[in-house]
Amino acid sequence: MARSSNTRIRQASLATLVLVTLGACSQGASLPLLPPYDPHNYQLGVEDQIRVITYGQDQLSTDFAVNEHGTVTVPLLGDLQAQGLTTAEFAAEMAAELEKKHLLRHPNVSVEVSAYRPLAILGEVVKPSQYAYQPSMTLLMAVALAGGYTYRAVEDYAYVERHDGEHVTIGRLLPQSYVKPGDVIKIYERHF
Repeated sequence: MARSSNTRIRQASLATLVLVTLGACSQGASLPLLPPYDPHNYQLGVEDQIRVITYGQDQLSTDFAVNEHGTVTVPLLGDLQAQGLTTAEFAAEMAAELEKKHLLRHPNVSVEVSAYRPLAILGEVVKPSQYAYQPSMTLLMAVALAGGYTYRAVEDYAYVERHDGEHVTIGRLLPQSYVKPGDVIKIYERHF
């Protein structure tokens, strides 16, 4: 009888130890680190606002939005694919279309992003919300926009959903890592 009582106590102690150990593990710590993002190789995406300048052609120099289909509707050219292209690639595509349709000879087109799609910061920050992306923004800079960490926050990393067109990647980011427009960032609660 004493032996079975000791076995039950050991089993209960072991179960308690396992539960305490699992509870002490931080949420998201087992997620893989996301691959580094190079903000200098920015690709256009849905909700980006771009400014197109076609030198000598005021009617083709204006601001456009990348629509939900990943295209930009340009007068005289129709819908041009923008999602997944850099600004230089989109400028080259637009210039090629202008020349192909015999609208301009040797068009000189320049494209820049005038407003990036927002990113969202949720969880243990002072003001969870959507925020405007700024070029070369790090996770720590995004947290600062959201008013900083709460006292309960895990500050070593964050959970991130990264949307690249149809593909979603889930992983962790470190505070000095670059965030990307459209990222959904969750700051976990620390377990004391």
